[in-house]
Order: sequence, then C-alpha cells, then structure tokens
Amino acid sequence: YQQYGPPDVLKIQEVDKPSYGEDEVLIKVRAVEVTKADIEMRSFKFSVLWFWLPLRLAFGVTKPRKQILGTYFAGEIVARGDGVTEFEIGDEVFGTAGLALGAYGEYVALPASYPIARKPSNMSFVEAAAVPLGGFNALHFLTRAEIQPGERVLINGAGGVIGAHGILIAKAMGGEVIAVDSKVKEPLIRKCGADEFIDYQEENFVDREGTYDVIFDMVSSSNTKACIDLLNPKGRYLSGNPRLMTMLRCVLTNKTSDKSATFAFAAEDTESLASLRQMVEDEKIISIVEHVLPMEDVRDAHNLVENEQRRGAVVIEMP
Repeated sequence: YQQYGPPDVLKIQEVDKPSYGEDEVLIKVRAVEVTKADIEMRSFKFSVLWFWLPLRLAFGVTKPRKQILGTYFAGEIVARGDGVTEFEIGDEVFGTAGLALGAYGEYVALPASYPIARKPSNMSFVEAAAVPLGGFNALHFLTRAEIQPGERVLINGAGGVIGAHGILIAKAMGGEVIAVDSKVKEPLIRKCGADEFIDYQEENFVDREGTYDVIFDMVSSSNTKACIDLLNPKGRYLSGNPRLMTMLRCVLTNKTSDKSATFAFAAEDTESLASLRQMVEDEKIISIVEHVLPMEDVRDAHNLVENEQRRGAVVIEMP
C-alpha cells in the first residue's frame, strides 16, 4: 500500500525477494493473520487517539514508509545467515515480524533473535499464524493477574483475538470466566470455554450484581472506575487498550487502594512464544481461525476485520 486509506489502497505487486544478513533468516511465509493493527496502519485511524502523532512520525507522515503490512505469521525457513545457529533450513516456524512488518509478502527476512519459534506440531500453518497476537497479549496480562483456581475473571471484549486467547489462558489457570461481547461472537466465546456470556448490546455488565477477582478489559471506551469498583478486595484490573484517562485511573488505584490496575503493554519475546507453543501442544490453546482467504482477497480480509464481520481470526494463506 502506497497511501493511507480504505482497503482499496491495497494491491498485489511483484517486488524483489528480501535479502538477509549474517544474523538473519529468510522465511517463506505460509500464512499471516490480518489484525486490527493492520487495519489501523492502513487507514491511520486509531481507537486510542494519543497513538496517532508518534505513529505517524514513525511510519510516514504523508505516506507509509514500509509498504508491505503483516506482523504475525507462520512459515518455513528457506535460508539463513552464517551467524545463525538457532534454526535449520526447513524448520517450520511461527512468530512476529514486529515493527519490521513485511509478512504479507511471500518471503520475509528477519533477525534470528526476533520472537520466532518452531511451529506447534499439532497446528497447521494457518492455525499457528493466529496464535502470537492474541497469545502474547493474553498471556502477558493474565500472568500479571496471577489467577488462582476458582477466581472469577471477567473479560470485556472477549470475542476479539486477544480476548478469546484470554478465555483459553484464564481457564487453563483455573479461573471461572465471564465473557462480555456481542451476540454474534457467542459461538467463539463458548468454543473457548467461557462459563458465562453477557451480550453487551442487551445488558451492561457493570449493572449486574456480583463482583470479580480479575477484570481483563480490551474495550478502550470502558468506564474504568466502574470496572475497578466491581473488583473484590485485592482484585486486579488489566487494560489491554488504554486511553490516557485509563492510565491515570490505574495509577491512582494503585496508590489509594488494595486493588491493582495494570496497563503495561505486552513484551513479545521468544520465551513467551515458547510458552504459547507448549500451551498449544498441551491443548490448552486451540485454533480460533474462522476465515482463511488467498492473498488476492486481501481487501476482503481487511473488510472482515474492520467491520467486525467475523467470529474468530482472519488469516491469509499464501500460494
């Protein structure tokens, strides 16, 4: 994409195969997840407005500097630099290209030190490509929550990719999960094992009786104070999509009560990716893929994600 705008700015084009350095691997991409971040970078419209200026400066003021999108992928290593010892040619891997982007291409060259790991043996390339985004973030926050067996965990925005992985990980930790999202997302939420579902279009969860030990909030427009008020003593609030006011409320909560509030962003590292791979192979994380499209339908893939016309991840499968 050579300009910001709607899905129509995306086009398929032949480019040179990327070169790779001494400490890099060349990966033939087999599948790549289409994410909300892809949509936001393509359109340059962000739900959290304070992101806009620093990202515009970083990614290009008048047009995108990096014109091949794509972050979370699965593929096969087809070449490596002389300094790479962690991987062999032919290894099937999954991971993230981070801010280097480029995973919408048939090939991507990345440092071997990036969060890349061997693909889970019990997942296809398509299934594995949809794990890192949701997995990194959900694991990051719910590990911080230190969920104990039997604790009540509410996940707001549970039908998104991060929220769905949050259900899986919270259940693996022994939590009782109450999931909030729209009715159309209920099949995915039930598939992931939620104990209870709340349709936010029919009922505001903050008006319900009952309290929670943990609230994992992926909705940027949430009433942060109301959520924190719903916590039990020593309860934990986790914001995965914070506004500036949410951050300030979290700081205030930590200073003035026995409850804790967290908004720190997830670190995407090799250790976390290895943990996710183990959870997949232990069948604690399952596939949440709903739509698989070929690269020529990339605009349709963006429309599905942008308009929330999905009940699971959207993945592009390479030829």
